[in-house]
Amino acid sequence: MDEFVLRALLAGIGVALAAGPLGAFVVWRRMAYFGETLAHSALLGVALGFLLQVGMTLTIVAVCLLLALLLVLMQRQRRLASDTLLGILSHGALSLGLVVLAFLEGLRLDLLGYLFGDILSVSRADILGIYLILLAVLAGLAFIWRPLLADTVHEELARVEGVPVDTARLGFMLLLALFIAISMKVVGILLITSLLIVPAAAVRPFSRTPEQMALYAGGMGCLAVSGGLLASLQWDLPAGPAVVLAAVTLFGLSLMWRERV
Repeated sequence: MDEFVLRALLAGIGVALAAGPLGAFVVWRRMAYFGETLAHSALLGVALGFLLQVGMTLTIVAVCLLLALLLVLMQRQRRLASDTLLGILSHGALSLGLVVLAFLEGLRLDLLGYLFGDILSVSRADILGIYLILLAVLAGLAFIWRPLLADTVHEELARVEGVPVDTARLGFMLLLALFIAISMKVVGILLITSLLIVPAAAVRPFSRTPEQMALYAGGMGCLAVSGGLLASLQWDLPAGPAVVLAAVTLFGLSLMWRERV
């Protein structure tokens, strides 16, 4: 196996393992559009990283968290539905990121690589960063698992029982922001949410416990990465979209299997 393929496979597996448990909560909490909004805001984080000449991971996480807090504040006005606010913030942040990049003179940027990913170009340093953030995401999720699960099942009951709901939610937003920061190079800004949602949705009918679903979703994501990379090399397809299509194919097969059983 060529070294660049092995690097791509390792990077994709690292991202898929983080996407599994995070995606399970995204599906349970019906936060698909929220995840997409954070993913779109990542381009603004990239633009600010170039503008301020600081690490892009830091600016991406900062922009994602700022957007999440802004959404919480805007939801209190009760005049607009949450999906409307998410649409405004999502497209506003994406467009602002593109405008900021347009004003950065002399900057040569592979915009398609950021939008759709370029997993075949990951370096060893990228892989190290992916697995370090993977460990941070899994450790953080393990820490907030019980309060976040209690909030997901029944918010009012969790608050009555003294569960730190707001802290768990903020922690989950931070973990999502970290995941988005490491996933951009693999599947790209526009496809990140797919890797979160599709594997988790595919394994949901076969899972009996929350922990089982999180584990299965990680495994399904690894299968999608492997299948997508194989298809990309076999038929010269763009790797990021191929990974997402592999995940969608597995989701379709899971539906067919469920119908037969």
